[in-house]
Amino acid sequence: MSWEEVYEQWKNDANLEENLKKQLADLEDDPEKLEDAFYAPLEFGTAGMRGILGAGINRMNIYTVRQATEGLARFMEEQDPETRRRGVAIAYDSRHFSPEFAMEAAKTLAKHDIPSFVFESLRPTPELSFAVRYLKTFTGIMITASHNPAAYNGYKVYGEDGGQMPPADADALTRYVRSIENPLKIEVLTEEEVKHSGLLHIIGEDIDLPYLENVKTVTIDQDLVNEMGKDLKLVYTPLHGTGKMLGERALKQAGFEKFVLVPEQAVADPNFSTVKSPNPEEHSAFEYAIQLGEKEGADLLVATDPDADRLGAAVRLPNGSYQVLSGNQIGALMVKYILEAHKNAGTLPTNAAVLKSIVSSELPTAIAKSYGATMFNVLTGFKFIAEKIQQFEEDHSHSFMFGFEESYGYLVKPFVRDKDAIQALVLIAEVAAFYKKQGKTLYDGLQDIFAEYGYYEEKTISVTLSGLEGPSKIKAIMAKFRNEAPKTLGNVSVVQTEDFKELTCVNVDGTVTKITTPPSDVLKYQMADESWVAVRPSGTEPKIKFYIGVKGANQKAADDRVAELEAAINEITAE
Repeated sequence: MSWEEVYEQWKNDANLEENLKKQLADLEDDPEKLEDAFYAPLEFGTAGMRGILGAGINRMNIYTVRQATEGLARFMEEQDPETRRRGVAIAYDSRHFSPEFAMEAAKTLAKHDIPSFVFESLRPTPELSFAVRYLKTFTGIMITASHNPAAYNGYKVYGEDGGQMPPADADALTRYVRSIENPLKIEVLTEEEVKHSGLLHIIGEDIDLPYLENVKTVTIDQDLVNEMGKDLKLVYTPLHGTGKMLGERALKQAGFEKFVLVPEQAVADPNFSTVKSPNPEEHSAFEYAIQLGEKEGADLLVATDPDADRLGAAVRLPNGSYQVLSGNQIGALMVKYILEAHKNAGTLPTNAAVLKSIVSSELPTAIAKSYGATMFNVLTGFKFIAEKIQQFEEDHSHSFMFGFEESYGYLVKPFVRDKDAIQALVLIAEVAAFYKKQGKTLYDGLQDIFAEYGYYEEKTISVTLSGLEGPSKIKAIMAKFRNEAPKTLGNVSVVQTEDFKELTCVNVDGTVTKITTPPSDVLKYQMADESWVAVRPSGTEPKIKFYIGVKGANQKAADDRVAELEAAINEITAE
């Protein structure tokens, strides 16, 4: 069917939800937006789906949520009856229509006689991961668009291990979702019917308490926290999202008493009224926290994104101002502290393992090596870290110590199998307490690490290419890098080219080795000076991302090398 025919289908549907009917009428005055809403179905991939709220098959609405859930229900019907009866855990964040979408998912599952366990109110993504494992459900659904602006919402599917669904299952699920031709015709129970069906279970504090009990295990040196926790001055902003309730409780139970919430951003607000984007990766998200931090003389500022799976931090500089740390810098501070604290306590296992994504900094690799720990590099996507943890538990080959991605995602303890900002909140406070006891800030701690291991610097460049032509432009850029692989970048020779789609690693001498990860559309170039560049399309947004990593003799040398590589990337993409 053409997009015009699909639009007519929606326009002429007598039962179309009233709000969407009005939005559809408004779209008639803007042909370009109308086409964008209907030209293709909202992409449902391995991470689920994410899109702008509104009418149309390329938007997030009750019908696209029903379609995704109908696909999940059909996938579950292929399992044995006992597996189906384990049901689905469902959580949602503070975004527009998140509670409604959660209920639509439950109504759709109930039509297939599949139980659902729905949180009574908004909860962090990591608690959904925990709930899947704790309740032993077959799968989980998280209604969230993570750190995207207010116009977005999304839908993520989790496997029974609590990690985002692994590729094989996700591919099977995607086929079921895409086989549904008309989402308007999906049958669901009414809200009253689902409430009286016995298939809807409302959950809340019964999951919060065991989750928080597990969070207690994140603290490594309780004596340190007991001593310094009452003096550490911490400012925390949940950026209008889900982090406040569990984050506040987690800090208090750990022993951190002198933290203050940014009041304007402690209120759940789907419009994210005080920020342009509720993303702790962006320095502007810290504006209110910095103002409060300066007033309070805070040692550390922390922010969690709306679904509380990512954490950002800003540290006090010697002049009293604050510097926002990169995700890689936070990861390095955490890895160093975890391994040092366990070494001092005599609890560092001989088979210690740290996990990170292939586009994250090599500084934590150097740190891990110095403690005799093994660093494992996995594809971007926390599900790959979760898979590795599962493997370690099954074959006992390594002991998981920490996992992270440069995009502000961290996991300390594997009772959750996704990035967990609540755990990270407790750990970063302990790391700050460690340095405060020495009369230092986290900034000082980072300088100590650079002095010991070298000055590592990273930069991520995100290029947004939305609209009808966006996907083709992104494909063209990837094809150019793949087919015309650069021999030098920033005037330094490329000594190794890794193609994670073709699963080949080509060395400068022409020898080729096999990459053992699952295939993924990522290219990575290693240079003779230990610097590297990676390029990949985003899996959830219309973006192509370039990653730069360097190691310099000092901060200026590292900064200069990053600038050279950025210029080289701009030159290639501009041609």
